[in-house]
Amino acid sequence: MLIAGVDEVGRGPLAGAVVAAAVILDPNRPIAGLNDSKKLTAKRREQLAFEIREKALAWSLGRAEVEEIDAINILQATFLAMQRALEGLAVQPDLVKIDGNRCPPSAYKMEAIVGGDATVAEISAASIIAKVARDAELVALDAVYPQYGFAKHKGYGTAVHLAALREFGATPIHRRSFAPIRDILAAVVST
Repeated sequence: MLIAGVDEVGRGPLAGAVVAAAVILDPNRPIAGLNDSKKLTAKRREQLAFEIREKALAWSLGRAEVEEIDAINILQATFLAMQRALEGLAVQPDLVKIDGNRCPPSAYKMEAIVGGDATVAEISAASIIAKVARDAELVALDAVYPQYGFAKHKGYGTAVHLAALREFGATPIHRRSFAPIRDILAAVVST
């Protein structure tokens, strides 16, 4: 039975896309050290991401852009990114295991597993691939918008990020439907 693990990264940040990954591991080429991407160092995630891409039977990334997040909400955008990741797989799975408590609409047989990114190898692999990809995007965006510190906080609502938003305003990569961005934009309009 071919199992695809699916996970996303970037639901909570105030900026950037939400990125999902789908991974079907090769049982004949095991990968040691898979875990929830948040429990690994950046260096270890990079090493594992390379190994996953080399050894997996199939892997794919899907994303939902800021405009989609603002238009349909973060949960629906997350489901859209997951669907896109699954559609991109070169091999079709028999079962899809999703990290979390809800599955996106799909023709695939699916199972939601809370904490699956730490307990199911396929989901761990997806979590790592997605995080490495999104983190790289935010580091690249840091070069475009250096005053916001994206390379450090990856778009999350840290004190440094919120201070930069108050000083410089929102960029096109900020999620206008998220309360901190809405509030900052409203404050700018009212002054």
